[in-house]
Amino acid sequence: MLIDSHCHLDFEALASDIDGVMARAAAAGVTGMVTISTHVEKFSTYTALAERFANVWCSVGTHPHHADEELHIQTDDLVRLSAHPRCVAIGEAGLDYFYDNAPREAQATGLRRHIAAARITSLPLVIHSRKCDDDMAAILREEAGQGAFPFLLHCFTAGPDLARTALDLGGYISFSGIITFKNAEEIREVAKFVPADRYLVETDAPYLAPIPHRGESNEPSFVRHTAEKVAEVRGISLEQLGSETSANFARLFSKTGL
Repeated sequence: MLIDSHCHLDFEALASDIDGVMARAAAAGVTGMVTISTHVEKFSTYTALAERFANVWCSVGTHPHHADEELHIQTDDLVRLSAHPRCVAIGEAGLDYFYDNAPREAQATGLRRHIAAARITSLPLVIHSRKCDDDMAAILREEAGQGAFPFLLHCFTAGPDLARTALDLGGYISFSGIITFKNAEEIREVAKFVPADRYLVETDAPYLAPIPHRGESNEPSFVRHTAEKVAEVRGISLEQLGSETSANFARLFSKTGL
């Protein structure tokens, strides 16, 4: 049993064949997935998907690429919308210094508002973090000092220092198809030391398809390839990985009721 903890079912590559996507996921042993919000103003799109499929849940949040577009979204708005019964997480929010599609100040402001919402609701914050290790670690430490909040570093691409900071603060780490790439040795090293009760797997579909599907449009069924690589790196069976990651998902995304 595998769960895709992060995908974007509303994106055209998946939405245009949603029934096929769901059928292939089921055939691959993927029993659940979270379709992740990138724009709060599209929240109804995410809830519609989660209402249509019993094994799909959603989140509410603003991707850092769009932080400056939704600065009018306040913590109270996130809290209010997250009360929807199919909404099980806050985010994705965070920092992306690789693309810098939004001003860094706007990204940080949005991240802190999402952290506050996670703290209030006790829903996990799904964090996007790219090429910003020092600033992300500083914000996480500072905000944790103001009160604990559950969080997940999704699609982990950072170094071991940020991983250890997140783990020290009680966070979880999710691995995507990137872990199958030839040049991802540092990520594989992180996957070796993350505790058995703190890791998840994901696709980030339709992006980042794992080997042997690299270059194709990603989809939830492909999470199996990521899971196989993580299991290999950790020296465990795929069955054990499925059991551990499913238990971790149920604990972190407790609103799913799994």
